[in-house]
Amino acid sequence: MYAIEINNLTKTYGNSRGINDISFKIEEGEIFGFIGPNGAGKSTTIRTLLSLIYPTSGSAKIFGKDCIQFAPEIKKDIGYLPSEVFYYDNMKVQDLLKYSASFYKKDCTKRIKELAEIMDLDLTKKIDDLSLGNKKKVGIVQGLLHEPKLIILDEPTSGLDPLMQQRFFDLLEEENKKGATILFSSHILSEVQRLCDRVAIIKEGKIVTVEKISTLQENNYKRFKIDIQNGLDPKFFNMPGVNNIEVEDKSISFLFKGNINNVLKKIAEIEIENLWIEEPDLEEIFLHYYEKEA
Repeated sequence: MYAIEINNLTKTYGNSRGINDISFKIEEGEIFGFIGPNGAGKSTTIRTLLSLIYPTSGSAKIFGKDCIQFAPEIKKDIGYLPSEVFYYDNMKVQDLLKYSASFYKKDCTKRIKELAEIMDLDLTKKIDDLSLGNKKKVGIVQGLLHEPKLIILDEPTSGLDPLMQQRFFDLLEEENKKGATILFSSHILSEVQRLCDRVAIIKEGKIVTVEKISTLQENNYKRFKIDIQNGLDPKFFNMPGVNNIEVEDKSISFLFKGNINNVLKKIAEIEIENLWIEEPDLEEIFLHYYEKEA
């Protein structure tokens, strides 16, 4: 049985784009990435999956049960962290979490304390006194306090500092080892590569492909930027794997896919002032990935 099964899911908003004919399946116990630029349709898909909004057509199942027909029954097994969290400002963190736990008819007191310690969250503070990052921590604890079988995370790391991000990733891996299935939505490629087994890529409301992370990494690009003393003819980098060459004054930048040693040997032939090699932004990766698919 699949943890999540989405079939031809479509949600339209009049003439505005929502999602169109979305289909993918997630195995139980899998950490599955859902990746795309902001506005691609990730949140709409998740909200439809959770029956927070209803689809125009198509269907979705969680643990074999229709998401609309069995919504109340399903939700007790789901932990959900939305991309933005909003709470009653005057409530204390511990009161909010205690209230959340009451929906699951189980004693979550010990679990809340454990999660709060991991995420360095002060349970005695009022929501109104918390920073954006600490409010996100409240959302994380709230989503995990009942030890759900399915964890759905929509842009979960926004507002978290790097240390908390690492603790959060470690926590998710522990939950996965205990059997939880995780759907991890993000526009940050490195997060998905760090955690996920497979990934669905979405753009403009449509699924481009569903692939193993290893395959996505093989198709990954690096962005090079070089400052050169005397300028350089862009044709110098007329070699396989080089794309999107841009020249500005004495700087040249390009995308490269392939054996990085080949391009470094080429760079070693010239006098340079500085060199940067970095992950291109996700939109650049998508652009070339889509060209390959076409």
